[in-house]
This record gives sequence, C-alpha cells and structure tokens, in this order.
Amino acid sequence: MRHSPFYSIIAAALACAAGTLPTSAQSLLSQGIGTSNCARLATDIKPSEGLGNPVNMMLYAWTQGYVSAANVALLEYNATHLDMSALTDTKVLGMIQDYCKAHPDKKPANALDDYIRTAKKQKTEWTTGTVLWDE
Repeated sequence: MRHSPFYSIIAAALACAAGTLPTSAQSLLSQGIGTSNCARLATDIKPSEGLGNPVNMMLYAWTQGYVSAANVALLEYNATHLDMSALTDTKVLGMIQDYCKAHPDKKPANALDDYIRTAKKQKTEWTTGTVLWDE
C-alpha cells in the first residue's frame, strides 16, 4: 500500500517534534491523541499557532485519518462521502477545541462523530462490497 507524501511529511515532523515536546504533549503522542479526554486536550490545542504547534499537528493528522476511515464506511453504507477539503486546520482545531470545552468528559472522536453525522454528504457512484480487507 502506498502512502501519500503528505503522511510521510507528517510522520517525519512528529518524529522530529517528539524530542522537543513538553511532557504533556509527549504523552498525547504515545497514548494516541484520539484517546485523550477533552478536559485535557482543550487546553493543549492552540488554534492561533496553526500546524506549527505539535499538538495541533497531531490532532489535525489524526482527524484526517479518522474522517478518511469514516468516508470508507459511508461509501460502503450508502455511497456517500464527506468532502475533506472543508476540514481545514483552522476549522478542525476550532471545532474540536470548542467541543472539548463544552464537553470535558468526552473524547475528540465524539466531536468528529457529531460533525460526520451532521455534515452534508456527497453522493457518488460506489459498488458496495468492493472493500476487500478480509481476503
């Protein structure tokens, strides 16, 4: 399976940043940012710093993967998908930070689940059953 150069750049950036991360951000990297609780994550997200902030970069990369996986499920379920170009870093960071501040007992995945549920889906041609991961 070939990975896009974008993911290679993110992986390299995160690997380099890991040594310079504050301890709190290092634990986000090692445990997986998606498993962190919102109470903790809301204070670590710094939207004004953009993707130069390692926590922001981790969250944005994780979000891209989460929504990509959701798109596969949506395609298989009803031949729809989300336009990921709408998920800019500014939108993602603000959306998850706002959600996490309002729901400190939840996880960032809950914010994305809400987004996926309510966002406008695009219909496309898709033959159900073409994802053959079990073979």
